Amino acid sequence: MRGLQTVSVVDALTSSLRERVLDGAIDPGRGLTEQDLAGEYEVSRPTARSAITHLVADGLLRREAHKPAYVPVLSQADVRDLFLVRTPLELEVVRVLAATRSAPPDAGKAVDDLAAIGPERPHSAFVEADLGFHRALVAAVGSTRLSRVYAALSGEIHLSMVQSRHALGRERIVAEHCGVLGAIEAGDADRATALMRSHLDGACAALAEKLA
Repeated sequence: MRGLQTVSVVDALTSSLRERVLDGAIDPGRGLTEQDLAGEYEVSRPTARSAITHLVADGLLRREAHKPAYVPVLSQADVRDLFLVRTPLELEVVRVLAATRSAPPDAGKAVDDLAAIGPERPHSAFVEADLGFHRALVAAVGSTRLSRVYAALSGEIHLSMVQSRHALGRERIVAEHCGVLGAIEAGDADRATALMRSHLDGACAALAEKLA
C-alpha cells in the first residue's frame, strides 16, 4: 500500500494521484479504474471514485461515460485554449500589482528556487518552481475569486508543461520572470504587462509546437 498522510483518505489519495500524474508516472491514455485504484491503495471504491472525480474537475484526468478515467494527451488546441483564458488574467494581475509597486516576496523566492534547481531534480519540480512564480503574483492581488479561477487552470497548465518537457529553457524563464518583477517594483504597469504578454505568448507558442 502506498503511504497516505493522516488526513482525509480521499484528500490523501487525491494528492498522491495528482503527484503521479504531474510527475509523468502515469502514462497518458492509460485507463484508471476505481477497482484498480482501490486495490492498489487498499481503499474503498467510493474513495477511489471521489479521488478520480477531483482530478477530473482539475483537468488532470478525463472520463467518458462507461469508460475508465485516463490522463489526457494535450494538444495544440488545448494549449491555445488554456492561454486564451490564462493570459488576460495574468496581464491584469501584473497591472494591478504594478499600480501599487507590490512585488510579492514569494514571487522572488520562486525565481530563486527555479534558478537553483539542478538537473538531477524531477522535471515536475522544475515546472512547479516556474508555476510558483505565477501563483505568487495571483495570490498577491488578494482576490479569492481570481485565485479560484486561476487554481482551476493550474493543473492543466502544469500537465501541458510536463508533456512538452517544458519547451522554454530555464535561463530564459528566470530572466523573463525577473523582468516582470522589476517592472512591478518600478511601478511601470505598461512595461510589466508588455513583458508578461511576451512571456506568455512565447510559452504558448513553444508549448504548442512541442505538442504538435
